[in-house]
Amino acid sequence: MNRTSLRYIRYTVQAAFLAITLLAGYQFYRFVLHFEGPGNPFVQRPPSVDAFLPIAGLISFKNFLHTGLIDPIHPAAFIMFTAIISVSLLLKKGFCGWICPVGTVSQYFWMAGEKIFRKNFRVWKYADVAIRSIKYVLMAFFLVFIGGMMSQNAVAAFLRSDYFKVADVKTMKFFTEMSAETLWFLIAAGGLSLIYKNFWCRYLCPYGALLGLLSRLSPVKVRRVEKNCTHCRACSRHCPALIDVEKQEVVSSAECFGCLTCVSRCRAEGALDLTAGVSTKRKALNPHLYPLLLILVFYLIIGGGMLAGKWHSRLSDEEYQRLIPEAAEMSHPTSFGP
Repeated sequence: MNRTSLRYIRYTVQAAFLAITLLAGYQFYRFVLHFEGPGNPFVQRPPSVDAFLPIAGLISFKNFLHTGLIDPIHPAAFIMFTAIISVSLLLKKGFCGWICPVGTVSQYFWMAGEKIFRKNFRVWKYADVAIRSIKYVLMAFFLVFIGGMMSQNAVAAFLRSDYFKVADVKTMKFFTEMSAETLWFLIAAGGLSLIYKNFWCRYLCPYGALLGLLSRLSPVKVRRVEKNCTHCRACSRHCPALIDVEKQEVVSSAECFGCLTCVSRCRAEGALDLTAGVSTKRKALNPHLYPLLLILVFYLIIGGGMLAGKWHSRLSDEEYQRLIPEAAEMSHPTSFGP
């Protein structure tokens, strides 16, 4: 199969996951409407919306490590967090490059900007490094606070709090009832995404920062074979992560999200290969198998959660009826007791 087709396979996979996300978001919006006013029909809550609760997933993951129990309120947040982490450890930062709907929308923006302005711009090298540190600072804050400073008693109290129970509702209302500050932030982020490739992913996403660091441990890597390389620089010119692939022996950067654009653009037979394994036992992997493995691992973990009964929330309709009308005014708990 022609490697050029990799790009179109990726675009199709991205569009499919974006459509699934939008459908789940609309279904969840209708679910919330049912509890906000009379006359709105009941719609089943889609558990996949918990994917937008990565902090809840991290807290639930810590709770699982301490207790061996999966939080029953947002179990899908734990399952999705585990699936995304596992994919990154095994198959590079592939979640960001193929599945994440935020990454897909960011890509649509810079592709549109490229059409409008005939090119995308690049931040000055040293400024780029400095701005990229923002996402790592944010990542470190969450890991240190939740992983180190937050006691198990505080974790347990948070998982029992009303705020946590409707964290999904509050996340939805962040967009459906956004403040002026939120609106201007999104406008600014959208505008910058038009002219800079993957602005949000490259500079601001703490989740992506964590996945990038974990992806360095992945046995799957893009490797360049010097003797076969013609130095046409097509790989470097088209890399969405702005990696100078043509100068790498192994693409191990935390910024690489496994999109395989470089492989699909390479004009020299055997110059860029996707390999799997460790040390001297590395073997070439058919790049067309990569998205299949990525989706398989992702859904195997989700399917395992479903079979174990750890996917749907155990929160009762009575609790939703009590909490959802108050969700917009509900503030983050400041104390969880001893």
